Amino acid sequence: MCGISGIVDLRDTRPVDRARLARMNALLAHRGPDGDEIFEAPGVGFGHRRLAIIDVGGGRQPMFNETGSVAVIYNGMLYNFQELAEELTRRGHRFRTRCDTEVLVHAWEEWGAACLERFRGMYAFALWDADRQTLFLARDRLGKKPLYYAIADDRIVFASELQAVVAGLPEEPELDTQAVEDYFAFGYVPDPKTIFRGVRKLPPAHHLVLTRGKGVPAPTPYWDLRFPEPDGRPEAELTAELAERLRDSVRMRLISDVPLGAFLSGGVDSSAVVAFMAQASTTPIRTCSIGFGDARFDESRYAAAVAERYGTAHFTKRVDVDAYALIDRLAAAYCEPFADSSALPTYMLSALAREKVTVALSGDGGDEVFAGYRRYALHLREEQVKRMLPAGLRRPLFGTLAAVYPKLDWAPRFLRGKATFEALSQDAVGGYFRAVTLLPTPLRRRLYSGDFRAALDGYEAIEVLREHGARAGTEDPVARAQYIDLKTWLAGGMLTKVDRASMANSLEVRTPLLDHRLVEWAAGLPLHLKIRGTGGKYLLKKAVEPLLPHDLLYRPKQGFSVPLRSWLRNELAGHVEALVSASKLTDCGLFDGGFLRRLATEHRSGRVDHGRTLWALIMFDAFLRRPWLESRATGPRSAAPEAAE
Repeated sequence: MCGISGIVDLRDTRPVDRARLARMNALLAHRGPDGDEIFEAPGVGFGHRRLAIIDVGGGRQPMFNETGSVAVIYNGMLYNFQELAEELTRRGHRFRTRCDTEVLVHAWEEWGAACLERFRGMYAFALWDADRQTLFLARDRLGKKPLYYAIADDRIVFASELQAVVAGLPEEPELDTQAVEDYFAFGYVPDPKTIFRGVRKLPPAHHLVLTRGKGVPAPTPYWDLRFPEPDGRPEAELTAELAERLRDSVRMRLISDVPLGAFLSGGVDSSAVVAFMAQASTTPIRTCSIGFGDARFDESRYAAAVAERYGTAHFTKRVDVDAYALIDRLAAAYCEPFADSSALPTYMLSALAREKVTVALSGDGGDEVFAGYRRYALHLREEQVKRMLPAGLRRPLFGTLAAVYPKLDWAPRFLRGKATFEALSQDAVGGYFRAVTLLPTPLRRRLYSGDFRAALDGYEAIEVLREHGARAGTEDPVARAQYIDLKTWLAGGMLTKVDRASMANSLEVRTPLLDHRLVEWAAGLPLHLKIRGTGGKYLLKKAVEPLLPHDLLYRPKQGFSVPLRSWLRNELAGHVEALVSASKLTDCGLFDGGFLRRLATEHRSGRVDHGRTLWALIMFDAFLRRPWLESRATGPRSAAPEAAE
């Protein structure tokens, strides 16, 4: 993995500010400690930080074609690069290295933007073609690798991370009010927005072709997930095929010239990946896990069982409340507010893994691809109930019940019906929005100040889901929910969390369950092979039954998160009190100060669980303090987040 950055003049060949480009590149040092390169051409400047994985000695970037007219900087891994290199060689292209990066150069020469259709992997790259005076930016299909950009003064500024783009602009942009609303709705800022107005993320499965003197077009999609008619073959046949596809996907991701291991949480997905890795490896693989003192959050015993079964070299680190000291490091790693509390153990897991390996495989994506989240089964049942009642009756009935039913955070799960009533009163997308919302709409309205509500001018974050839901191309409620998650939570939440946490520790993470061919195949599975009763990932579990303990596969799902409720009521209560009394949060003008104090009081009393809301506010405060901004003034290299101790 690597970090890329650049400035390209879109009007003429005005010189690029080398000092500014060097500052951008230095801000990405954590993404590539093995190399630091600057490339300049008329009106063009590229920066690259290298984490050497393939062809350690010969893979320096930028990389060029035979004549030097095409240059590329690249962050990613093409798992089919060897077969592409063979095809391109047969077509007359000459390779100087055995690195996957060089494939990009010759693939562009041979196929233009259509080269992306041939790539199997994760990537974000920038390519400059001097003969065509064209910049080609692209991002992989599912958004595993990030790419940010902004247009200023007829120049495009781009980079792997947000802080590097901001450092390349004349001044820091203003906050995007809609992005703030999105953040408190989802816990992250979904693509293509960023927290800053005018700075964008190139969406997954999109490219941007910019030819000097021809303006700035909109990003162009080159792939989308479709849900075909369900595959009607027998379950046993599909189970066997899935196992073989998983085996192939894992095998492809074992290509490396540096030490390689795996994240092992003890859940179905990571355990399956480790099992297939062990089958393909002739030596013990290295696995890393995170444990918690609170048994409700701890899966380390299941991870240890899998490690023992496959004879892995297994390492575990425990997370406790002292990890809160890493908050500013997290804020520096993400550069925009990010409220998923599992980012904290993910950061620590990445630091642990980096002590042992340079590349780690993970089980990320299994829930999205094979319908593993509990919310999918609940959403399906809600949609089935809705079909039995006319909207004219359903909406007022369940809307009234939702309004009067108390929020029973302390009660057993079967008594917590408020969210269900709210979902049943909505249309399909509205109901699913309620299922994935971090802070429900009424709570967000109370949280915001009057001035900020006015600034939103009626905008609500549900519009993000409505836009994607309209493009899903399916009426199957579970498939539509999966599509929405692939476009929002997967790219903006899950993969962002893992990329920033791992790359802050100079660790490459690969995700076999998100191979795009596997994702396309899984989209054709019938609903009954995804969900049975209230359980998801039915076929995935069947495919790995011979490889994993039964109690691991069929135990209740356990999320990878920290015990927020307890921490914020006890050890961190003082931090919360300071946050809502006098902080950047209380001074920024976005929030109702009285309501902030009420949230803290109610949570500490135990009457209501505001843990996720308070964590979102803690992370927003950390963003407002901009721990990465100090480096812009005092020296670029200090911005790289340190490894966890």
